[in-house]
Amino acid sequence: MRIQINKVHFPVTTLGPGRRLGIWFQGCSLHCPGCVSRDTWQSGPEHETSVKALLVHARDLTGGAPDGVTISGGEPFEQPEALLRLLKGLSQWPARQRGELDVLVYSGLSLETLESRHKVILALVDAVIADPFVARLAPGGRWRGSANQRISVQTALGRSRFPGGSKTDGSEPETLQLTVDERHVWIIGIPRPGDLTKVERAAARRGITLGRVSWHA
Repeated sequence: MRIQINKVHFPVTTLGPGRRLGIWFQGCSLHCPGCVSRDTWQSGPEHETSVKALLVHARDLTGGAPDGVTISGGEPFEQPEALLRLLKGLSQWPARQRGELDVLVYSGLSLETLESRHKVILALVDAVIADPFVARLAPGGRWRGSANQRISVQTALGRSRFPGGSKTDGSEPETLQLTVDERHVWIIGIPRPGDLTKVERAAARRGITLGRVSWHA
């Protein structure tokens, strides 16, 4: 089974509780105005791998023992067969069998659409954050990009990790997480209005020239 992936990172500490494996799908046709992840919109064969290879890489990256997995994008539900296969593979991890590894999936589709079209997939996740990003309603509080988005808890483990469900407190997001590799600076988390401009200005003050950034067209 082929899957299109933008990036994989561990640990992620700003998109769900604990130290998490983050998996970002590539490809999204929703194109929400104000999206900060425009680099994930365009699909293409250069982003393809196999679900099996992705699972092996994720196990090697994490040692197989993250607190949870956060799947975002892009739009994961635009690759439903690959998403389902990935979730089934994650369910075989030993930590998952002990009931310790929660799975959170982000989607720009409405919760009603997910519940009507993707019940089989929802049965394999502990929580989903659904609904389109609306820039004028940002930030949405902890883990949500905008206030209209809903956290739907699917399991008992999800209830323990995401107490309150869609009524999760409106506290500010955790501090943005920055990681650097040879070519990229990755910003992981839910930025508040103005945060990314501050990043650009801070880089300029230090003589760092940013090339293409994901939050500009």
